[in-house]
Amino acid sequence: MSRIRSAILASLAADALSLGAHWEYDQGRIARQLGRVTDLLPPTLNDYHNGKGAGAQSHYGDQTLLLLRSVAGKGAFDLADFAARWRGMMEGGYTGYMDKASREALANFAAGRAPQQTGAATNDFAGAARMAPLLAILGPDPKDEEGLVNAARAQTLMTHGSPVIADGAEFMARAAAALLRGADMRAAFDHAATARYAALPAEDWLAFADMSLAEDTPAAIARFGQSCGMQGAFLGVVHVALKHESDPETGLVDNVMAGGDSCARGLAIGMLFGARHGLGWMPERWLAPLAARVEIEAALDTLGV
Repeated sequence: MSRIRSAILASLAADALSLGAHWEYDQGRIARQLGRVTDLLPPTLNDYHNGKGAGAQSHYGDQTLLLLRSVAGKGAFDLADFAARWRGMMEGGYTGYMDKASREALANFAAGRAPQQTGAATNDFAGAARMAPLLAILGPDPKDEEGLVNAARAQTLMTHGSPVIADGAEFMARAAAALLRGADMRAAFDHAATARYAALPAEDWLAFADMSLAEDTPAAIARFGQSCGMQGAFLGVVHVALKHESDPETGLVDNVMAGGDSCARGLAIGMLFGARHGLGWMPERWLAPLAARVEIEAALDTLGV
């Protein structure tokens, strides 16, 4: 169970670590103004996350916390409950950043669509990246894997309607499940790649990421694409997870220094590293300042993980 707890904590901690430099694409500016980002910092390089302090979550992390509240409250994944909570947060004066996917999903809800049909026409990776809380109720047991996959796809498609994003959520779910069963990162990705995907060229993208492992992480992610789109984010996540498997702390810091949509990548990378290594590797300086730590730990206790 410690691996599940670690996967969820690390996902949210990695999001908070990335917040200080999120959506800054100039790697040199990150280094000049923030130095090497090894601690949780407030977002000062742009205006996307005004009002948030060190230890806060990005808008992606806020939605991940919402999913955690939903599964802790229901003891299961319930799309209707998650959708109701999500709408309540977004329509109730949410002060975090409202991205295009959220705005379009809200419009689709307002038009009377069911949550299975509200996903925006976007291929941003973030919808897939917030899935870690699902591991608490659909964990390492192989017989649960299809349930985990279905839940990961459903929570993604509620806000992100692109087939490749749903496939990406399935890939990350299958990889996380394999890690929880004791696989190493390579074996977990190979396992995830064996599934049949309608839109995700998993084996080709894995091979492309493999060719980057001799590069420095910021250089590799700059070449893949630092933005929110699925291909660049997927390649960045796989690169960091494989290259830094034995040193996850360095991997998550390098993800921040790579710039761009580091929060979405961080949510997924943190989940994978936590599922691989269990508790004990995350520095306390990442956990102690987490604004939501008490709530996170209480929810994990409720879920028994």
